[in-house]
This record gives sequence, structure tokens and C-alpha cells, in this order.
Amino acid sequence: MGKKSILMIDDVKFNIITARDVLKDTYELYEASSAKEGFEILDKIIPDLILLDIVMPEMDGYEMIIKLKESRRLRKIPVIFLTAETKPESEVKGFDLGAVDFIVKPFVATVMKRRIET
Repeated sequence: MGKKSILMIDDVKFNIITARDVLKDTYELYEASSAKEGFEILDKIIPDLILLDIVMPEMDGYEMIIKLKESRRLRKIPVIFLTAETKPESEVKGFDLGAVDFIVKPFVATVMKRRIET
């Protein structure tokens, strides 16, 4: 059986590089720097998990998860939000929209891996 796949969507290249270093040996990683690019990848593959930044230009993570959950094809993909935001209201909003977890930036490698495994 092959590696599980993760689509990471974050507009900050450093975050993608950091996650790649943490996850590349365990997971097949797809990378996008915007929601638009993420949807282009989702036209071709259905990942096992989406790591989704909340604060992005054009379409933020909240808007993207709403579109994901509206899609019959994509709605079952678990989404973990990536955020530097630590306000409880942000987490509540994310969970209300269908996120399964949050990973706070900057990432702690072992914590990130454990949350993804869970």
C-alpha cells in the first residue's frame, strides 16, 4: 500500500517548506499556494487530508472549506486548519465549518505529525 496523501495549501512558502521537511518521508505531499491552486490540484487527485491555511489572499481558508463541504466529491476529505490565530472564536468557527483539527504556526514538527496521524 502506498503512502497516504496530503494537500497543503498555504500562501507562505516557508510554511510549505517546513511542512515538507516534516512530512515528506511519511506522506505523499501536494502543495498549493492559494485556494485556486488547491482546487486545480483537487481536480486531479483526492488526498487523504487537506492542511489549509486560514489567512490567504483572494479566498481564505474559511471560504475554501465551505466550497469543499458543498462539493459531493470533496466533502469527505478531512481538513486541518493551519493558523497563527489563537483566538477561541477562530477555532469554533473552523470546527463549525467542518475542520477536524487545528495546527498552530509556527509548527512544532512532532506535534504536527501526531495531529495528522490522529
